[in-house]
Amino acid sequence: MQNTIEISHVNKFYGKKQALKDINLSIGQGMFGLLGRNGAGKTTLMKLLATLHEKQSGEVSVCGIPIQKAKEIRSITGYLPQDFSMYPSMKVEECLDYLGVLSGMSRAERKERIPVLLKKVNLMGKKNSKVKSLSGGMKRRLGIAQALLHDPKVLIVDEPTAGLDPEERIRFRNLLCEVAKERIVLLSTHIVGDIEATCEQIAIMNEGEILWRGTVTELLENARGKVFMATVARDELEKIKKKGIVTAMLQQGRNTEVRFIMEEDTNGTEYVPAEPNCEDAYMYCLHQHGCQVMGGEE
Repeated sequence: MQNTIEISHVNKFYGKKQALKDINLSIGQGMFGLLGRNGAGKTTLMKLLATLHEKQSGEVSVCGIPIQKAKEIRSITGYLPQDFSMYPSMKVEECLDYLGVLSGMSRAERKERIPVLLKKVNLMGKKNSKVKSLSGGMKRRLGIAQALLHDPKVLIVDEPTAGLDPEERIRFRNLLCEVAKERIVLLSTHIVGDIEATCEQIAIMNEGEILWRGTVTELLENARGKVFMATVARDELEKIKKKGIVTAMLQQGRNTEVRFIMEEDTNGTEYVPAEPNCEDAYMYCLHQHGCQVMGGEE
């Protein structure tokens, strides 16, 4: 069995609105990040790969299985949706056991698999707690446990860290990296830090299109020479805002330390070239493709 997801010339419409526009991607084993704004089409693509939505045209295969064979795809795929919820009055272990029954697992399989997963997601100590008593981060980790219940070859995770505190976000990202050693993990997010911390291969989406595909290193290299820093007075800050894209500001007395992206020649100015970070590179990529981004004149 192949160990890749292949997407070729895929289009998806909701009525007259085109949600996916000629999507082409090849996704291999490990962590793959899909980065984009809210409404970029990420969730539509996730649901299509999870066989919850149908495409209008194009070809998709998951580990060599055509997407039309939904039952086979679901047997090898785990899915954690953005709006994930579980049975609130059930205990954690009972909930996983019930989901295992629904997925056709035998009693012996469930007895062996559930404790392993609870340990993996660090919820063994909560196995007798009701789902409704769990924190947001614990519920997301329980969501990963249910997605891994049948030991899938592919894990699809949609906006998993939205709303989590920094500690839970780090714990969740580390968990995803661990499970990605054995399978394809497709992570969809609008949080640049999640991609930077976990994914080597990424794609950037906007308005249903893939704008960019490559490694994080290549994305950073793409923005090299376009990122600058300066400490400026208010009038100079307003000039930078009109000419460039401000990615960070720190007030220092009467002046402001500003980090920004600019295409214009900065020779003869006090602007200091800076190494691009992932957030800079993402913003520059959007700008390159004609997307409206912050920093322009109001």
